[in-house]
Amino acid sequence: MQSALMMPFPSKEGASAQGAGSREVWQGPRWRSRVVMVVLLPLALVGAAFLAGFAGFLLSLEQAEREPNRADAIVVLTGGAQRIEDAVDLLAKGYAGRLLITGVNEKTSRDAIARLTPGQRDLVECCVDLGYRARNTVGNAAEIARWVRSRSFVSLIVVTSNYHLPRALAELDEALPEIRKIPYAVVASGRTQDGFWPSATRARVLVSEYVKFVAVSVRTRLAGWWAPHGRASRSSVLGPPGRDQGRTRWPPHSLET
Repeated sequence: MQSALMMPFPSKEGASAQGAGSREVWQGPRWRSRVVMVVLLPLALVGAAFLAGFAGFLLSLEQAEREPNRADAIVVLTGGAQRIEDAVDLLAKGYAGRLLITGVNEKTSRDAIARLTPGQRDLVECCVDLGYRARNTVGNAAEIARWVRSRSFVSLIVVTSNYHLPRALAELDEALPEIRKIPYAVVASGRTQDGFWPSATRARVLVSEYVKFVAVSVRTRLAGWWAPHGRASRSSVLGPPGRDQGRTRWPPHSLET
């Protein structure tokens, strides 16, 4: 009992030494390396994965327009006059018998569409349908699905910009898993010869489109897993003549803008 009462208390110097030791544990090089490992390393890995995926996305884009195989119909997603011109040109060349322009502005008339394609007014009048309900790519897919099923088409040529085509095909696979899709990438004619990045605006568009494509891919995969039996897509892509057909995937054969 007496020895316990007479145990010495730690001196002020000893207490301060213990505090210094604790601070060394929390503030020393070992703690900083732990912060790097726990916080910065995962961020670096995510960033590297994003850049690698984005690079693959760019390399997969078509750099030249290719003649498609024939189909029952053509659908073009609005977003530029060149898309509509190319789609009407495919219709005029007999690659399909009917064309849907989806996502048309409410103020755009059939006459305005005809003015975009001089010399094809009669074709626009007889064989082109205008869809006014879609406001985004998800809406485009829903509008196309209604049109295709109402006319019992089984194959489509899908016309849109090359950077938009992966996301458009993903949405159409979800909306029309039973329909065969033939991609036709519209390549912007304004691309410079100095490289793939002619402007900061184009860079922002490509990054934004890649992020949207990843989001759609994740959403459609999750939907497939949760649906009965996985609801696997039965649609396929028709590549250029002479190539094998397979399940819809990106890239189908090359890239577009």
